[in-house]
Amino acid sequence: MALFLDGSQAMGAAGAYYCLIRRRFKRRRKKRSERKGRAGVKQPRNQPRFFTMEGDEEERMSSSSTDVKENRNLDNVGSSTKEGLGGEGAAHLPNGGSAGCGGGRKRPLEEGNNGHHNNKYRPKKRKKMPGPILPKNALMQLNEIKPGLQYKLLSQTGPVHAPVFVMTVEVNGQLFEGSGPTKKKAKLNSAEKALRSFVQFPNASEAHMAMGRTLTVNTDFTSDQADFPDMLFNGFETPAPPEESFYLGSNGTNGSFSSLGLVAYPLLGNSGATALSQSSLGLPPTSSVPAFVSPAIAKNPVMILNELRPGLKYDFVSESGESHAKNFAMSVVVDTQTFQGSGRNKKLAKARAAQAALSALFNMQLDQTPSRQPIPREGLQLHLPQVLADAVSGLVVDKFSELTDNFTSPHARRKVLAGVVMTTGTDVKEAQVICVTTGTKCINGEYMSDRGLALNDCHAEIIARRSLLRYLYAQLEHFLSNNREEQQKSMFTRCENKRGFRLKDNVQFHLYISTSPCGDARIFSPHEAAFEDQGDRHPNRKARGQLRTKIESGEGTIPVKVSNTIQTWDGVLQGERLLTMSCSDKIARWNVVGIQGSLMCYFTEPIYFSSIILGSLYHADHLSRAMYQRIADIEDLPQTFNLNRPLLSGISNAEARQPGKAPNFSVNWAVGDQGLEIINAMTGKDDLGRPSRLCKHALYSRWVRLYCKLSQTLRIKGAKPSLYHDAKQAALEYHAAKQTLTKEFHKAGLGAWVKKPIEQDQFSLQS
Repeated sequence: MALFLDGSQAMGAAGAYYCLIRRRFKRRRKKRSERKGRAGVKQPRNQPRFFTMEGDEEERMSSSSTDVKENRNLDNVGSSTKEGLGGEGAAHLPNGGSAGCGGGRKRPLEEGNNGHHNNKYRPKKRKKMPGPILPKNALMQLNEIKPGLQYKLLSQTGPVHAPVFVMTVEVNGQLFEGSGPTKKKAKLNSAEKALRSFVQFPNASEAHMAMGRTLTVNTDFTSDQADFPDMLFNGFETPAPPEESFYLGSNGTNGSFSSLGLVAYPLLGNSGATALSQSSLGLPPTSSVPAFVSPAIAKNPVMILNELRPGLKYDFVSESGESHAKNFAMSVVVDTQTFQGSGRNKKLAKARAAQAALSALFNMQLDQTPSRQPIPREGLQLHLPQVLADAVSGLVVDKFSELTDNFTSPHARRKVLAGVVMTTGTDVKEAQVICVTTGTKCINGEYMSDRGLALNDCHAEIIARRSLLRYLYAQLEHFLSNNREEQQKSMFTRCENKRGFRLKDNVQFHLYISTSPCGDARIFSPHEAAFEDQGDRHPNRKARGQLRTKIESGEGTIPVKVSNTIQTWDGVLQGERLLTMSCSDKIARWNVVGIQGSLMCYFTEPIYFSSIILGSLYHADHLSRAMYQRIADIEDLPQTFNLNRPLLSGISNAEARQPGKAPNFSVNWAVGDQGLEIINAMTGKDDLGRPSRLCKHALYSRWVRLYCKLSQTLRIKGAKPSLYHDAKQAALEYHAAKQTLTKEFHKAGLGAWVKKPIEQDQFSLQS
């Protein structure tokens, strides 16, 4: 009913009407359910939001909540009031209340929504970021191919602290057994054996990953050409004795082994050159292996060896090296064999000891880019390349440490260290250091000697070869002594035709240089090795292989002129720079004519280095080119001479670069010497002006004594020469080989060999 009153009566009537609406609210169950359905619908931003409650909760609410209840029906109440009061009776508040009866309160917060009604305020669930898909192991792969397989425990043996479980699984009616220190590993082993029995072509890639191998990413299985590796089909056949070399990959050039994986690279050189002596090492010849990409998740050698031989113990052996380049040695015993590794810290040394064991026992080699891999020598190899390289390096550095009082002597300063190591069998532990030398300078032209009393070239590797000559003369003298024990100690034996001598079987000489020899072998950027492996794009690449000369009184080399350069004695004395061929070129010549020189050819056959090992800046392509590749087409050499291709290798723990000015002195030591000889490289003599024990005059005098004793069994017959120059020229085959080499350099457009003034060789012992 409607009452039309004026003034204060109208206000009282409105209040009574409003209270009537409140009393009728509880009966309106139907409208409440409709409002509940509308609660989920998004309302306009300016519309008030209402809160609904269940009927049972309303009954339990106290009388103090009646003011709150009225806010829940403001949509109905407000509309009714506006109709009756003309919109003046109740004003909506921003918080959803009204200015009606009791001065409206704030509506209560909704539970479970942190006070927010709208869904946009609900906390969002974090989305999981997609990560790399981990490779499936053999167990998972086999379960996908053959689901529902049952693994059974066959036996458990061994002590309590080291049990051995044997698990079996039946696949296609065939029983496969696997063993391991835990049941889980035994199951995995049996699954691997089952996988080897067959392969499903669509899952081949995954199966390879399960076995720790990965195919190249660009392999196209839909191609008409079979360009994918044959190993795809052979990888799961019954394993034979290991015939493939696997390489453990490092994650950088700093020698770190923190992430290594099983990766295979083809060995450089022909397959025949990579075969080791089966009788001495018990290893099968290495076959060519297709290249694989290293998996993202890899293991270091210690982990791999621990899986193959659990419970190994690593022992600390020694600590050596200069203060800025410490070297630690660790050893491990595997299958009664002791393996040793060295590195700049003990962790790295352990990894290399494990790597040595993997190399010898499981034919797993170091994973390196092709430019970092050793290049095996042609013919019979008595030692594993990396094991030999590290052993030779360690022996030379240790001997130098011993000679310089643990590098505390003032003569321990050096830029380049070189040495020669002799092996007489397959065990590198029995190797002997023959000589140790340092030096990086050449003589000043004004100090040249016309009596052979000064050393012209004091570079470490050149002095090492001259020290080796002294050792060869001493060994011949031992052989000619009347003492039978001395004769047996000699490394020489008579040739079958009774004319001259040769080295005993398995005697090998290994040259170690702490860095790449100056000249062509060092003309590259070591930090850009990755780009060099993709092809030589250097703008000066046409100068690769060119002959180079050292700079007088300085370091570095310059290319020679294409035309013949003749040096004269008076020209050099008047100020013309004395030119000396680079070490790279001299070592290349040694690989043709031998390291024995022309005078020793009277007594022995040509002698060659079996390996050249670098302590730093090793690059297989550049070193092989400098040593022999640039003259690979050489022909018409005399019968006893050939192009020697020695083992080329770097070491695992590359030597640190030695910045600073190079000292002006050179030191040398050889077997039988009491201590170091210190030579001023600028004068070619010691500081007191005395000639070196390595000078031409000293070596020539030893040759004359041997010549008199062996005159009946000489390889070169003729009248006794009176001059040093004449004695050298009488070695006709040697000089024929040298001339053939010079013509080959000229034919290849690599320049002309620069000779010293002829006057310096025209001396006699009486002069």
